[in-house]
Amino acid sequence: MALTNDAPVLLPLLRARVTPEAFDDSRSVSEAEAATLVDAFRWAPSAGNSQPWGLLLAHRGDDTHERLVARLAPSSRRWAPSAALLAVTAVRRFVDDSDMPYSEFADYDLGQAVAHLTVQAEALGLATHQFRAFDLDGLTRDLAPRPGWAIVSMIAIGHAATPPAHERSRHGPRDVCSAPWETA
Repeated sequence: MALTNDAPVLLPLLRARVTPEAFDDSRSVSEAEAATLVDAFRWAPSAGNSQPWGLLLAHRGDDTHERLVARLAPSSRRWAPSAALLAVTAVRRFVDDSDMPYSEFADYDLGQAVAHLTVQAEALGLATHQFRAFDLDGLTRDLAPRPGWAIVSMIAIGHAATPPAHERSRHGPRDVCSAPWETA
C-alpha cells in the first residue's frame, strides 16, 4: 500500500474541517439543524448495537446553556459561550448502579457518535469544537446523569467567526500507521 499525504479519495468535507477558535454570536442553529445533528449522532455504529451514548443540546440564551457556561474553565469560557449550541456528551459505562460494564466499547462508540455529529455539522455549514475544559464534577452535580452514565466531553457548535488563523496539519500516513507498532 502506498502511503502518501495526498489522498485524492478523501472527502473534501473531511479535509476542509477545522476547529474554530471563535464562533459568530450573531448567528444561530435552527431547530431543524439541531435535530439533524441529533440524528447523525444516534445513527453512529456501536458494538452490538448497544448505543451507549447520550447528548444534551443547549441553545445560546436558554437556561441550560447558561448553566453549562457557568461550568466552563477559563480557557473555554473565552470562546465557547458564543457558540449557537453547547452539547454535553455522556456514555453509559455501567448497567445502572452496578459495576458491571454496559459495553467494553462504550467510550469508543461515543467517539463514533461525536464523529458522525461533527461530519454532519460540516455538511450543514456548521463548525464544531470538541473540548474537556469544564468543571466535570460540578457539571455532573448540575445535570445528575442516571446511574451508570458519565459525562465525557462538550462540543461547541455554530458558525465560525473567522477563518482559521493557521493551516491545519496532521501526522503523515506513515507516522499514523507505524507509530504504535514496533518494527520487525
